[in-house]
Amino acid sequence: MNTQEFIEIEDQYGAHNYHPLDVVIEKAEGVWVYDVDGKKYLDCLSAYSAVNQGHVHPEILKAMLDQAKRVTLTSRAFRNDQLPLLYKELSEMTGYEMSLPMNSGAEAVETAVKLARKWAYVVKKVPRHQAEIIVVGNNFHGRTVTIVSFSTEPSYRDDFGPFTPGFVIVNYGDAQAIEGAITPNTAAVMLEPIQGEAGVIIPPDGYLKKVSEICKKNNVLFIADEIQTGLCRTGKLFAAHYENVHADITIVGKALSGGFYPVSAVLADKSILGLFQPGEHGSTFGGNPLAAAVARASLKVLREEKLAERAAELGTYFMEQLSEIPSPHVKEVRGRGLLIAVELHTKARRFCEALKDRGILAKETHDNVIRFAPPLVIDKETIDWALPAIREVLNIP
Repeated sequence: MNTQEFIEIEDQYGAHNYHPLDVVIEKAEGVWVYDVDGKKYLDCLSAYSAVNQGHVHPEILKAMLDQAKRVTLTSRAFRNDQLPLLYKELSEMTGYEMSLPMNSGAEAVETAVKLARKWAYVVKKVPRHQAEIIVVGNNFHGRTVTIVSFSTEPSYRDDFGPFTPGFVIVNYGDAQAIEGAITPNTAAVMLEPIQGEAGVIIPPDGYLKKVSEICKKNNVLFIADEIQTGLCRTGKLFAAHYENVHADITIVGKALSGGFYPVSAVLADKSILGLFQPGEHGSTFGGNPLAAAVARASLKVLREEKLAERAAELGTYFMEQLSEIPSPHVKEVRGRGLLIAVELHTKARRFCEALKDRGILAKETHDNVIRFAPPLVIDKETIDWALPAIREVLNIP
């Protein structure tokens, strides 16, 4: 079957909740993907940072296959021999005392919301069911009803109410607005250190540090959603580390499995995560042995291949080269590590389609932004290979 035949089947039988580029991928390796017609493409999206380690990394693949031959699922009704080791390795790598693994990023965000509310009632003594969480405009934390309840994007919210109460929205990048919104009922402040889906929006220098200080002063938890920005994508283990911020709760996902399997986690110290009691929260698949084995291998690759340092070095180079492209369409190039945005004065879709025709897969976000976020295993030679095509595309009429 060819590309068009697959597209026609998908359009007939699948829900139309995405607007993908018309490329049908059948295999991938490293930074490259291949379509059903045999064409090769450079992946500059990395499944929204889920494949930081590159597609089908051999060490992660081996861990998955080895574990799949032993045991894949026990549920948390029983213990398994992989989850304790994942707990230990996450703690050693991130500095948090405890973790709670789940499946999707949205599920981890929901877990963090529940955890912050419980902390508010048990520790801070907020009146029951009166806890508030401060969030910021243009956030993206997932798609559940509770999460879209505090989204400011109409397309995420329209027709999906009624919404979950308990959230206060202020402007992103404005620490004083957060301070002004805090009340005795405030449990937490939750935000992305860099807003990925909003178009790689980087807050002002010192913002994260100031928010952290405000939270500490007011006995409020600081929750950092590092699902897209964490695990080396921005040139450090977590994007918050650029301001030496250690959030009270950090949410991770995506690259935690290297793209092999849905794995997410909430990270916090015992004084917070230790509040959950048996029966209060869980997931049949959360922390299963296959997920834990895959996550352990994924973390090992991040460490041993020094992917944070690689992202920092090559991200700086890639951004410098993109910034030098003379184009009437480009408004701004911004980013951190290998999370890069080219904001245009016009809609980005046709430029992404033109890049696809030249063997580069990038995706528009918020209409007028092209995101360049290749797997962190990319090398300088491959970036240099891509740059002429990007220059050409950014100068099409």
